[in-house]
Amino acid sequence: MTTTQTELQRSHLDGFTHADFGVFRLEGLDERMKGIQSLIQPKFRMIGEKLAEELAERSGHEMFLHIAKHARRTVNAPKDTWLSICGNKRGYKAHPHFQLGLFDDHVFIWLALIYEVPNKKAIAAAYLDQMDEVIGAVPTGYKLSLDHMKKDAADTGLMDDEAWKTALIRFRDVQKAELLIGRHIAADDLMLRDGERLLDFALETYDALMPLYKLACSRS
Repeated sequence: MTTTQTELQRSHLDGFTHADFGVFRLEGLDERMKGIQSLIQPKFRMIGEKLAEELAERSGHEMFLHIAKHARRTVNAPKDTWLSICGNKRGYKAHPHFQLGLFDDHVFIWLALIYEVPNKKAIAAAYLDQMDEVIGAVPTGYKLSLDHMKKDAADTGLMDDEAWKTALIRFRDVQKAELLIGRHIAADDLMLRDGERLLDFALETYDALMPLYKLACSRS
């Protein structure tokens, strides 16, 4: 594909609008799922395919796009939705992966190690053994969460070594604890309206976190 063709494709990436965030104000599982499927998932498909292509080149192995289906839900409507990208074609939950998704008030961009990852003790041990390098890889202004279901996340710029150690030990020792590192973008940030700018912002985030992804993969 020529550079001109690639640039043309990227220029047609749709960003996220107020209508997309408004989906999370729809009442009822069926109505909210219809909104997610009709408004958000087509955009996930477009940006996710580009992210998977770029991340394959950066990671050195094939990467696959997965879009959350929320298939297990029978009553409660989802409070967020996301795409995930990892090196496994069949699923992402048991593997280190990259996420991009929406709550009602922000977009999240994560390197995600969720509780289904079977070797999270080994990953946590590797991060603790190389904690200086792990902390040094995370730029100022990034966020850290120990639960992907909660909006709140710590500002890594305000975390000292002891706070990092506490978070990593909790990730290691608590069965349901997770580790997500990345960035948030407020729903009213105009960057989100431009799919190409969002793609570049996400890739910048993933580039910074790629050493942590590769270290996690080496222990998975």
